[in-house]
Amino acid sequence: MTLLPLLKPRYWLLWLFIGFLWSLTRLPHRWRLAVGRHIGHLGYRLAHRRRKIADINLKLCFPELNETERKKLLWQHFESLGMGLLEMLSAWWLPDNRLKPLGHIEGLEHLHTALAAGKGVILLSAHFTLLEIGIRFLTMYTTIHGAYRQHENPLIEHFMKKSRESHAEKAIPRDAVREMLRSLKQNKALWLATDQNFEQGVFTPFFGIAAATNTAASRLAHISSAKVVPFFMQRIADQGYKIILQPALENFPSGDKEQDALRMNQLIEEQVRKAPEQYLWVHRRFKTRPVNEQLPLIKYQ
Repeated sequence: MTLLPLLKPRYWLLWLFIGFLWSLTRLPHRWRLAVGRHIGHLGYRLAHRRRKIADINLKLCFPELNETERKKLLWQHFESLGMGLLEMLSAWWLPDNRLKPLGHIEGLEHLHTALAAGKGVILLSAHFTLLEIGIRFLTMYTTIHGAYRQHENPLIEHFMKKSRESHAEKAIPRDAVREMLRSLKQNKALWLATDQNFEQGVFTPFFGIAAATNTAASRLAHISSAKVVPFFMQRIADQGYKIILQPALENFPSGDKEQDALRMNQLIEEQVRKAPEQYLWVHRRFKTRPVNEQLPLIKYQ
């Protein structure tokens, strides 16, 4: 799409808001995080439906927490969401020399080893609130192709795709399977997150609860023979970010899609427990339920 249609009056307020957000990314790192926390406080008070969804998820996944502990975690999660917004925009708009000192990468050698096989690499990740800035740090060291969900608003979609492709080599719509396979055939690293509710998926435990899980990673790996390298990130207070690359998974795919899905969920759960407030709890992860499930109905609405 050309930029001209996006200059129509109906987009003017959104352009102004984008300009305001751009100005916030120019703040020092600690200030950005502080502003982000206040944005999160506002979201906690105004986003009633999303707050309810997150609270239900936390009740399901952390039954050992009492109400006071759970409410504290919920508050911290919304702070993380607010910081994540400015981190996403900083990942899009800040130059490398502003961001690079904040990122500490562990296990980059695992990615290089996997790429040396020449079949491409699937970076198996999950929806953490800081995922955009985590990917941005990795683009400073290697070429990245990333799968993403297209936005319905044309102006936001324009900024998302343009900004991502200014650092990552290619942003691929999540349903463009042939394009993903083409990237793997070119021996690229393909970022993929399969941890959201997927109605056509298989049911496998996530925090002990059956979750409809996308099997795209194992299917793509089977077709392409690509290595699968787990890729996670963590915010370390105001000090910066830890980017974690683990060794390529052995015997993956195994030929058993349920077992592969369970293995992915266990990897993600292990990382979530290290910083639970930084995971995306406002998503209806357990929306689709197994037939004849014995648990009480999960009511997100």
